[in-house]
Amino acid sequence: MVTTLPFFISGAEIGFIIFILVMVFGADKIPEIARGMGKGMRMLRNASDDIKNEITKSADKQGIDTKSITKDVKGEIDKVKEDIDEITGSVKRKF
Repeated sequence: MVTTLPFFISGAEIGFIIFILVMVFGADKIPEIARGMGKGMRMLRNASDDIKNEITKSADKQGIDTKSITKDVKGEIDKVKEDIDEITGSVKRKF
């Protein structure tokens, strides 16, 4: 049985992608590229956290209870997930 990673990429495909990356950029440039991608992802995460904090602060200033809203939204999401599982339960394949 062959197991796949998320996005249905197998180990051989990942190996091929790495081989192409080494051929195109060279072994000495790959750490620099990975470092730059890591910094970019960290900046994106920090920016999203800042936005989330600003929204929370603004809601608190306006007297909006964000915890109850979050709880209500999560409850609705769970209901939708249950409905989808109920509908697709007979369609899913058992591996």
